[in-house]
Amino acid sequence: MKKVFLYACLLLNLSFLVIFPYSKATQADKLDELILSRSSHNPPKTFTWEAEDALQTQSSSSAYDVPPQEGKRLADKIVTLPGQPYGVNFDQYSGYVTVDHEAGRELFYYFVESPYKSSTKPLILWLNGGPGCSSLGYGAFEELGPFRINSDGKTLYRNPYAWNEVANILFLESPAGVGFSYSNTTSDYDNSGDKTTAKDAYVFLINWLERFPQYKTRDFYITGESYAGHYVPQLASTILQNNKLYNQIIINLKGISIGNAWIDDATSLKGIFDYLWTHALISDQTHELIDKYCDFTSNGSAICTNAAIRASNETGNIDFYNIYAPQCHNSSLKNGSTGYVSNKFDPCSDHYGIAYFNRPEVQKALHAKPTNWSHCSRVIRTWKDSPVTILPTIKYLIDSGIKLWIYSGDTDSVVPVTSSRYSINSLKLPINSAWRPWYSGKEIGGYVVGYKGLTFVTVRGAGHLVPSWQPERALTLISSFVYGILPPVSPSN
Repeated sequence: MKKVFLYACLLLNLSFLVIFPYSKATQADKLDELILSRSSHNPPKTFTWEAEDALQTQSSSSAYDVPPQEGKRLADKIVTLPGQPYGVNFDQYSGYVTVDHEAGRELFYYFVESPYKSSTKPLILWLNGGPGCSSLGYGAFEELGPFRINSDGKTLYRNPYAWNEVANILFLESPAGVGFSYSNTTSDYDNSGDKTTAKDAYVFLINWLERFPQYKTRDFYITGESYAGHYVPQLASTILQNNKLYNQIIINLKGISIGNAWIDDATSLKGIFDYLWTHALISDQTHELIDKYCDFTSNGSAICTNAAIRASNETGNIDFYNIYAPQCHNSSLKNGSTGYVSNKFDPCSDHYGIAYFNRPEVQKALHAKPTNWSHCSRVIRTWKDSPVTILPTIKYLIDSGIKLWIYSGDTDSVVPVTSSRYSINSLKLPINSAWRPWYSGKEIGGYVVGYKGLTFVTVRGAGHLVPSWQPERALTLISSFVYGILPPVSPSN
């Protein structure tokens, strides 16, 4: 596999390009494609989310054309996953939910209940970003799910820090064309965008809750990472709008949490370059040129362009998802197994996932349509709409009163902690709880600050995929979020 991939950070009408080496096609590459497309002759449309009445109307009218769901829940129950370890003590389900009957658009989900008192625990929806990457391959089997895939690509082992310890977790492959999700209308793959993704996810939830009616009144949270910094707030906004439209709680949304989230183009791009400089990845001279000649909101000068290219040459070939982590140097499957979860996440895990999810017996056990599965979509060719900022939507959610957390692994340079801080600071929110360290076990897990309506949390030693690199700290984080408390102020005994 090539050792060099493009990492393109390019604003609408901004003429500079940053090229970073990278080891494999990932969520970062899909995000790069989107940002790069903003400079094209036919860029994605941008809009203020709450101003689009069509979004509300479309999602509402589609959602309530709900076909009978009797029997589908039992049919979706997974008997056993190939290679799963002995002693699995929770129920798991997977299958398809139709979100557009005329187009034949089907979204694939994987759902794991909590092994402990699942009937009393909340429901969490997890979304990976991209746009166009799989919540099954990343979230469920490399990050926060109950299993990880062994290096043989055939067997699984338990994740003791799985989030279903504290909640029932629903993973959605979205939009159609991602993972096992598909459409019988191929033109759908040319019309994907933020609006259609939010609409389809909403229709999915309404139908899924008919299939699992015991969760209709359960506290509901939405979480995700990377470009889910768009997906999650937009879906939350859609839910709140429809609850208001029908004057009832259709979906009992209590809060959202987004990690290393792409929120605002201008502040995110500035944050990337400042992170590279403060972490000794680019020179003082290059950073001074970028700081002086790149304003991140308008056409960049030739000096800006050259400085950005110079920055790409200075950084070298590292993993920009986690700047201190090793890269995958041997992608072949191995005999034997890993068998345990640690803070030394295997950088070749993507390859194990590709092997596992393309096994016919695995696809059959998951009730999936036979598919050439991959982590990120090969069929979604264009992205039709994407706001350059999601800050107005976040402000809307803050005003609505739901719980809102933003967290950031501090070794990620793709959407670094500096980008998150710049985006949050632009909201100019008053501070309710001063910056302080928080603990996971006996160690500092990161730092937390509480604003009016928003909590910001860093995760020490975590990369872009926080639960992959720091699983125990990620579990402490999500537990605090669900329980409605700030992370621990002191170490545990």
